[in-house]
Amino acid sequence: MVRLRESKNGLTFDIQVIPHASRAELVDVQDGVLKIKVTAPPVEGAANEACIKLLAKELGLKKSQMEISSGAKSRKKTVMIKDISKEELQTKINDVCKANKFSV
Repeated sequence: MVRLRESKNGLTFDIQVIPHASRAELVDVQDGVLKIKVTAPPVEGAANEACIKLLAKELGLKKSQMEISSGAKSRKKTVMIKDISKEELQTKINDVCKANKFSV
């Protein structure tokens, strides 16, 4: 299960990014961290933007609700999501994990 944390600005969770992949997709959940593959290279924020775009699409959220709150230059990043309840976000993540056939 993806480990969600509450902060004063919204909900946060960790992702691990694999850049330069052949296709963009959510891969797995390991130790509470969501693993994501993106086709973008890790230069000038391209991979970060690709992560936000993929997460927004998969979770059915707006890109404006999301931001990389830490780890912008690292493969391990923290994503912050605003204007959603913890229960609603957990349900969306669980549904996406089930649809992609990996354990939550």
